[in-house]
Amino acid sequence: MAEHYDVIVIGGGPGGYVAAIRCAQLGLKTVCIDDLVDQDGKPSLGGTCLNVGCIPSKALLDSSEQFHRLQHQFGAHGITADNVAIDIGKMQQRKQEIVKSLTGGISTLFKVNKVASIHGRGRLMAGKHVAITNPQSGEITETIAANNIILAAGSVPVALDSVPFDGEFVVDSTGALGFDRAPARLGVIGAGVIGLELGSVWSRLGSDVVLLEAMDDFLGAADHQIAREAARQFKKQGLDIRLGSRVSKVSSTPSGLELIYEQKGKQQSVEVDRVVVAVGRRPASDGLLAPDCGVGVDQRGFVEVDDQCKTAVKGVWAVGDLVRGPMLAHKSSEEGVAVAERIAGGAGHIDFNTVPWVIYTSPEIAWVGKTENQLKEEGVAVKIGNFPFAANGRAKAMEDTAGMVKIIAHAETDRILGVHIIGPHISEVIAECVVAMSFHASSEDLARIVHAHPTLSEAVHEAALAVDKRAIHKFG
Repeated sequence: MAEHYDVIVIGGGPGGYVAAIRCAQLGLKTVCIDDLVDQDGKPSLGGTCLNVGCIPSKALLDSSEQFHRLQHQFGAHGITADNVAIDIGKMQQRKQEIVKSLTGGISTLFKVNKVASIHGRGRLMAGKHVAITNPQSGEITETIAANNIILAAGSVPVALDSVPFDGEFVVDSTGALGFDRAPARLGVIGAGVIGLELGSVWSRLGSDVVLLEAMDDFLGAADHQIAREAARQFKKQGLDIRLGSRVSKVSSTPSGLELIYEQKGKQQSVEVDRVVVAVGRRPASDGLLAPDCGVGVDQRGFVEVDDQCKTAVKGVWAVGDLVRGPMLAHKSSEEGVAVAERIAGGAGHIDFNTVPWVIYTSPEIAWVGKTENQLKEEGVAVKIGNFPFAANGRAKAMEDTAGMVKIIAHAETDRILGVHIIGPHISEVIAECVVAMSFHASSEDLARIVHAHPTLSEAVHEAALAVDKRAIHKFG
């Protein structure tokens, strides 16, 4: 007879492991099934985010930014250094130590909270049973059952038929995190979040980077004014971003690889040494659901759920990258918590209107709420306040003044509808704006709050004042 649990979680990423811990905290007998392994072939919890996504990429972004600043920016502070070099092997070792520390921490959290962990690949069967298979052989090792099942298998990189992965010269985002040296010429297909972050890393470390983006608009999801400023800053940094470029083929040449693409109706080409395909991610629903399990997926592979993350089968839930909404680790985690609390009889809540977005380039880009363009299309009358970091004392002291804060408020009620920022360390600054919007604040509320001086957050204060044309430290 199959062992029975209160909750089975399939997937150990930010949605799955957080849901499992919260279920256990609520007194539910919980098991988490995950098949990911680390570089040594050992089971490693944390999913894509901790192992080959959010955490390792941010480690490399920070290392590469420190190197770049030492080379190009520290002179303004009176700091000089000769023969500056970077040991990429040591940089990669540091990255892996961070990953190992955090993934090991999840294992400890599971033990502390009494969450059972099974290494294997989970597949939802009929009757709320889950078959667990060996990831290598594909053989079923055991079958377990539960009153509730949370599907949290995450997502995988999208592949291009025209540019197949070879694991060495043509790689996905995971491969790009593991380069042992900076390619002299790096081609990145896709200038979205992942492409920009990875392109920034290797550009700072010495690669000539060209990003080929199929869309005609740069960072189409971001506010257009912020996107324009970002494009200007990245161009100054040497990133070669070519919009409207649809790659059709990659071929080997005597000196590297040739990417063939079409731009404005003309065939173009560029020679590179390595290629990173970063055109997005898709839900990892392949093989997750038995045909008779009762749970459906849409044409793009997303598991079909309602607003509460319920599937068509009572007691089966799905969260994170598997379902509608942005593919963001923090969105996944909050959905996991909400589902755990619903299973335990609580309310569970997540406001999708106040989920923040962050791109960890330099300058960073972050936003919450709607863009100016979206609101115009909806016919919503707005008023807008801007404030540049060039007029912020802390940014000047840091020698990091690129960017601005933009606050959009309703023209009549003054309620904040969106905040869009590009600048230094604004992945931290955006939190204030998320809190404000979550409490339905007005721009006047932010304008009346005392902000410490000198801080980067003062730019938010001044932008809020600027909504009603009363910024103190802005010319005009």
